[in-house]
Amino acid sequence: METKILLRNTLLALLIALSACKNELQPYDSKSNDVALATPADIQIATFGNYAMLVAEPYTRHFLTLNEWPGDNVVQSGADGDQASLAASYLHIPAMYPTQDFWAQSYKLIYATNLIIDKITDGESAALDQLKGENLFLRALAHFNLVRLFGRPYAQNKGQNPGIPVITRVKAEEFPTRHTVKEVYDQVIKDLLQAAVLMKEAKNANFASKEVAEALLSRVYLYLEDNANAILYANKVIDSKRYQLASIDTYKKAPTLVPETNPETIFNFRHTLADNKDKNAVGSLYYNDPVTLSTGWGEYYASQTFMDLLNEHPEDARLSFITPHYINGKIQYRGTSPIYFINKFNWQEGIANLSSPVYLRLAEMYLNRAEAYAKTGQNQLAINDVNTIRTRAGLAGKALYTLNDLKGRGSVLNVVLEERRLELAFEGHRPGDLYRNNLPLVRAYPGLHGTDNFHFRVEPTHPRVIFYIPEREVNINKNLVQNP
Repeated sequence: METKILLRNTLLALLIALSACKNELQPYDSKSNDVALATPADIQIATFGNYAMLVAEPYTRHFLTLNEWPGDNVVQSGADGDQASLAASYLHIPAMYPTQDFWAQSYKLIYATNLIIDKITDGESAALDQLKGENLFLRALAHFNLVRLFGRPYAQNKGQNPGIPVITRVKAEEFPTRHTVKEVYDQVIKDLLQAAVLMKEAKNANFASKEVAEALLSRVYLYLEDNANAILYANKVIDSKRYQLASIDTYKKAPTLVPETNPETIFNFRHTLADNKDKNAVGSLYYNDPVTLSTGWGEYYASQTFMDLLNEHPEDARLSFITPHYINGKIQYRGTSPIYFINKFNWQEGIANLSSPVYLRLAEMYLNRAEAYAKTGQNQLAINDVNTIRTRAGLAGKALYTLNDLKGRGSVLNVVLEERRLELAFEGHRPGDLYRNNLPLVRAYPGLHGTDNFHFRVEPTHPRVIFYIPEREVNINKNLVQNP
């Protein structure tokens, strides 16, 4: 049953065994992998363990900070001891522990999924096909998330730049080389297509299913500049009717809900009460209860330009995800930055820093489709999808777009990208949305950036729009060519 994912303590020994590198793969009872994965029940338990790897701090926290802080939705308000802050300032170093830990955790997950994928022959049983499909999805997710951080956007050199090693076998090369970005994308798509065929169970948002694989395919194809397929797979998810945009009331309180009760959630990194990281959680970085100032660090705020955009319509439901820090009616500051706490990762089940970050949700499918429509000249359809999202946010009338009234945005594509900025804020999309569309990052707002703490610009061709391959990996494996 799906509730077994809550039994994390009983899975710990197996999880450690499956997530270790090759010379540490013996479980504590010294069983071989063949014995440990001898039955369908064993494979199911091991698959739960693979999902649990996403919940580990080296994955969830670093995935969100490394993918969000280089953008313009978040402002670093001052110096701190978290090396992920180097992502915010574009002062990356090869020895950053966030990139090292994320890289290591990702390949642990890839290796553990390979153990299961190699064990199952297609068609053995519906149950085993489902489990193989789930692990193919997890392997694809891990490779895709890695190549976004360490390989240049696909549009630059049509995917021929160095990506990351693709590992699809248990007995892989001891010192693998980097595959091209295109080769990584090709494998990700291959895995997701196979996963979508194999998975027949309509599991909840804590687990992979056919529609989960199709949703990630929509995102991957959008990044690949394959707009026709981005539309096709967004349509598959939307037309499945498995998901519905949340009502405005549900949407506003979404962070407080367990994600499987939100009709919009497609896939999330499910954190239970036992997974609470407290002040090490990503929510602690964004939020500190303004009454007690005791629940988190709260040093990364919504940027002023983001707030200006959001405040264009005071009725916008997305303002619910921001908690301005006022004292006696006056906004408070840290350094030069007004304190706009972000509460999108807080108060699940009443716990200040507990959250199950959403990785895929239905609103993104509409916005993936809208972007692909805009890029293929289907402008009215793009506007329709944008307005669907704005209507769900409580906007109406003159707040909606028409082809004759783009409200100064200049193009339908600009309208779509701005809506993605508002709707998907803090979920790890914004830097990728800019750079894959050959757009610069422009920070003309107060914060710890630029020579004057105000002006800062990064071109999409800048070396540091991606991260260095972790220094430890390059030192161990001389076949890994470092990023410039």
